[in-house]
Amino acid sequence: MNLFRISLIYIRRKAFSSLLYSFLMAAGVAGITAAMALLGQAEGRLVKDSGGIDLVVGAKGSPAQLVLSAVYQMDMPTGNIPLSLSESVAKSPEVASAIPVSLGDSFESFRIVGTTAEYPNKYGARLASGKLWAAPMEAVIGARVARETGLKTGGSFAGAHGVTAAMETHAEMSYTVVGILEPTGSVLDRLILTSLESVWEVHKSHAAGESEITALLVTYSTPMAALSFPRKINAIGQLQAASPAFETARIMAVLGSGMEVMKGFFYTLIVTAGLGVFLALYSAMKERRRDLAIMRLLGASRAKLFAHIILEGLIITALGIVAGLFLGHTAAAAAGIWLDRTRQLALDLPVLTMNDLYLAAITGATGLLASLIPAFHAYSTDVAETLSETE
Repeated sequence: MNLFRISLIYIRRKAFSSLLYSFLMAAGVAGITAAMALLGQAEGRLVKDSGGIDLVVGAKGSPAQLVLSAVYQMDMPTGNIPLSLSESVAKSPEVASAIPVSLGDSFESFRIVGTTAEYPNKYGARLASGKLWAAPMEAVIGARVARETGLKTGGSFAGAHGVTAAMETHAEMSYTVVGILEPTGSVLDRLILTSLESVWEVHKSHAAGESEITALLVTYSTPMAALSFPRKINAIGQLQAASPAFETARIMAVLGSGMEVMKGFFYTLIVTAGLGVFLALYSAMKERRRDLAIMRLLGASRAKLFAHIILEGLIITALGIVAGLFLGHTAAAAAGIWLDRTRQLALDLPVLTMNDLYLAAITGATGLLASLIPAFHAYSTDVAETLSETE
């Protein structure tokens, strides 16, 4: 007696209700899967892009905006600070390294960042071809920039003013590509790097006299610096200090709160589907009592009847789990592709994780619990009493 085949026959008899409960489970699993995949990947990418940067020093404004613009290249800068002031900050005993970055221009929506060679080195970048910039108006491009713009070593381009929507093009000031970076899986892939002098040269007609930078990316010389150095910076009228770790945690907390609400809704769908499976199997017992009694006469044991009902519930649940994981990862991949096209946050295609397996186990347990009471009713079927009943 093939219990799996018999269970499928009964599921097909109640195809509409079976598919409905599988769909509800699939929707719940898909929503939770997509939320966990996107949140986990976003957090991982933000941590990687921060590259061990302890503090960002920049112009007064929103700390989150400062971090998003200077570290993650995802927002407009809060303004500029005098180079002389940033140099005095870099000389502080609490500072082990301080990398200047200067923003303001872009090429085909890829940001041009004026900085030093220490910036790509912090991400462990290696050159795929060419060399690092050594003179003004020389540039090194990230792997994605090279792939999408077609720029090659020896090629040239002109930047445009603006980091999100390019405006005036600096046609008279062309950059020469002297190097292309290997893919790093970090923010570097979508940046064009050049010297600070290049940025100053391009904007010299707009300069107010003293050279400026956008921000300083600081690494502490000692962990104790985190206790006092930010307050020291914030006490300076023109400057503010922002911690990438703190601001990232705040961003993820906001996103996480929204995701928890969504996950709660999707877990409700799973429980609702489990309740539906229970009601469907329980009500079916009245219709199938004679069938179960006949199965007993044909040699099926009580344990087999129990297993038959359990298997029926688990098949419905399994369909929901498989469909949900597929739809969830597909939705996460689609969202990742969309985010990637915005050139704000590049995410990898989601893969099956332990969280998915835990979710599958929880959903499977829900289906199992929903099947237990109907299965016990099948187990306790009295053959003689059932067959003697008149219809």
